Amino acid sequence: MTTFLFCFRETIWKLRVDFLQERVLSRWENFTIWNAGKQGRKLYRSLSPTNQRKVKAFCDVDENKIQKSFYTYEESEQRPKPKVPILHYKEAKGPFIICVKLDMTGGVLEENIKSLQLKEGTDYYHFN
Repeated sequence: MTTFLFCFRETIWKLRVDFLQERVLSRWENFTIWNAGKQGRKLYRSLSPTNQRKVKAFCDVDENKIQKSFYTYEESEQRPKPKVPILHYKEAKGPFIICVKLDMTGGVLEENIKSLQLKEGTDYYHFN
């Protein structure tokens, strides 16, 4: 049963990523992934090589992640291994793919988005 649930979750994830790539990322020249944590890195690794090259940065609010200054995709076949900068969200440039669950931040994420005057569908797409 556990194997089935894992496969089901991974299939749903793949379908969602495929939709994102086809409907959103195909129209963007580059973008920033908002979340340098587990979900943001998983999204990056799930993207096609073409869309991985479009990722200009990760952004976050967590100082520990920002201090690392970049994410290295160690599993990549590319040489040298891709390195993606990690920035504070106020320093990052859109458009953004936001990989943060809305109900997990107590409204902080929504306030951060509002502070940057971002418009959903134009400046960002929410993917969680």
